[in-house]
Amino acid sequence: MKAVTFQAKDKIEVKEMEAPSIQSADDMVIRITASGICGSDLHLYKTGIPLEEDYIIGHEPMGIVEEVGANVKSLKKGDRVVVPFNIGCGTCFFCQNQMESQCDESNPHSDSGGLFGFSKMFGNYPGGQAEYLRVPYADFTSFKVPEDSELDDESVLFLSDVIPTAWWSVEPVKEGDTVIILGSGPIGLMAQKLAWLKGAKRVIAVDQVDHRLAHAKRTNQVETFNFRENPEIGDLLNEETNGGADIVIDCVGMDGTVPPGETFGSKGDNQFGTISPIITASKAVRKFGLVQLTGVYGTEANNFPLGDFFSRNVSLKMGQAPVIHMMPKLYEMVKQKKFDPTDIITHRMSLQEAPKAYDIFDKKEDGNIKVVLKP
Repeated sequence: MKAVTFQAKDKIEVKEMEAPSIQSADDMVIRITASGICGSDLHLYKTGIPLEEDYIIGHEPMGIVEEVGANVKSLKKGDRVVVPFNIGCGTCFFCQNQMESQCDESNPHSDSGGLFGFSKMFGNYPGGQAEYLRVPYADFTSFKVPEDSELDDESVLFLSDVIPTAWWSVEPVKEGDTVIILGSGPIGLMAQKLAWLKGAKRVIAVDQVDHRLAHAKRTNQVETFNFRENPEIGDLLNEETNGGADIVIDCVGMDGTVPPGETFGSKGDNQFGTISPIITASKAVRKFGLVQLTGVYGTEANNFPLGDFFSRNVSLKMGQAPVIHMMPKLYEMVKQKKFDPTDIITHRMSLQEAPKAYDIFDKKEDGNIKVVLKP
């Protein structure tokens, strides 16, 4: 099969790889019909999270069931499924209590849950930017699209990651809250939509890419700030919100822009990328407010504003979103047209075009926001 493989920093290739097969009685194999490129994939592309050469990447897939193991009960060949980026066994304490991103059984390599296409550190599961994908714990680690559904693939694809991750990010939003969202990539844009649905009275978007901010303003009716034009953006946002926002959501993570003067310390420093979004959030949130870290941080951090958070009674929420249990509810919201998840798509490209897709996504070129790959 053809698959998108990591080769080196800033280099991926579409190569002929061995197709997956059933390895356990609770597995299934699907034929991929669509797969998204996620901002988290750029952490791999930039080697922020180490990968072996020829590792198959991608964690936003959907497709058609080709084969199921003997113990798979709820799925059959021909079913259309969306596969979440979390891999959950469905039976451990965490999976049983809506914390499936920390499944106890899906990752033998570390004390965190398994993820598709995200290195040995996260369970060593080849990813979904390919023609086929093996899905372990198939009954639990999938969402079966109802057979009578009139929704096309693009309308449900983002149930794999973007929609539930954004929903999890805005879950704490209450009626009347002011919400600042750092980053207007796919997750940030979706979080803006969903913050309004949660009852926010004011939603503010921050980014440095003009076409993303224009999309946010036009599509989501949010206020926008370009931090390139406002170097002291955290202080400015605090002033603009009369003492800070109720919730600041960081949808950027460690691949954010490194501000002038930020250093990573000695040669042996373990920090990768920047924590500048966290610094901005610490300045922009109100006392007793909440900072949600949704963007990925995979290493230790220098100069973390712990004292500021502590002295101002700021709460922190962070981590990989547990998305599996949210998928049915969010499917119904899409079906009822409560929001349109497809307006973030700017590029539809073939699997063979993946190297070009990664390049324009990384460089924010050609008005790019979200790429969907179709084998």
